[in-house]
Amino acid sequence: MGLITDTLKMMRPHQWAKNLFIFPALLFSRHLFFLPSLLTSIAAFAIFCLLSGAVYIFNDVMDVEEDRFHPVKKTRPVAAGRVSKYNASIIFGLVSAAALALSFVVNIGFGVIAAVYFTINVAYSAYLKRIAIVDVMVVSLGFVLRAAAGGVAISVRVSPWLLVCTILIALFLVLAKRRHELTLLDERSNMLIELSIATEDVGRAIKYRKSLDEYSAYFLDQMIAVTTASTLMAYILYTLSDDALTQFGENLIYTVPFVIYGIFRYLYLIHQKKEGGSPTRTLLGDRPLLVDIVLWVVAVVAVIYF
Repeated sequence: MGLITDTLKMMRPHQWAKNLFIFPALLFSRHLFFLPSLLTSIAAFAIFCLLSGAVYIFNDVMDVEEDRFHPVKKTRPVAAGRVSKYNASIIFGLVSAAALALSFVVNIGFGVIAAVYFTINVAYSAYLKRIAIVDVMVVSLGFVLRAAAGGVAISVRVSPWLLVCTILIALFLVLAKRRHELTLLDERSNMLIELSIATEDVGRAIKYRKSLDEYSAYFLDQMIAVTTASTLMAYILYTLSDDALTQFGENLIYTVPFVIYGIFRYLYLIHQKKEGGSPTRTLLGDRPLLVDIVLWVVAVVAVIYF
């Protein structure tokens, strides 16, 4: 039972909410209440949960030494020594093989996108996350691939607007996470220095921060400001586009206030409450933000279907 529990922890079920980006294609294609499409989307979601879980295991194996110096990640099964790197690698191989095989059962196009998603994320864990700006772009691309996969799985056209909005909101979330990581490690390093803790402990804190050396809080704030404005403008323009007006009429514009509040609330949480380290926990753990998301979904369903 211990290995099963640790395997689930390595696969990070609390992060699987990111795979909900599979469903916008179902929602905006008016297939939400069409049972075959709904079941296919649920299957696609489950497959991406397995794929992303496998990638997290691979990431833990690659980063085991660095994670041991992180104030939070040091408790992960591999970093804590509860699961060996060898056993974690075996589990990674089994889970990823099963997920990729199942993805091609859905259809060939979905399988190809799943394979691209998997390959890019493995490359990210192995090397790409050490390249400034490229790292956040790659993570954001993962969200776009999820959105595209959701459409391909049920054989519907994916609007370019959906992909643009997806990559912008993903960039916003990823940059906020980077800012939180940088702030957290800066605070820990400063605390260790102020308390005159052993030099090697300070060095360990700084060692983990190597991948963040190219960033500063100011630089990240500038990029967050750009993506915030771009996300709002992209969504507003989408609601007024010929694509949206033709399919849904003029009422989609009334969902914009929910998007504005959601982004502003998230900015409040990362700047005033020092959150954002886990976008999933931040989105689902803050009641006003969660209510706003639910109201946006209800509003979109009302506009599109009723």
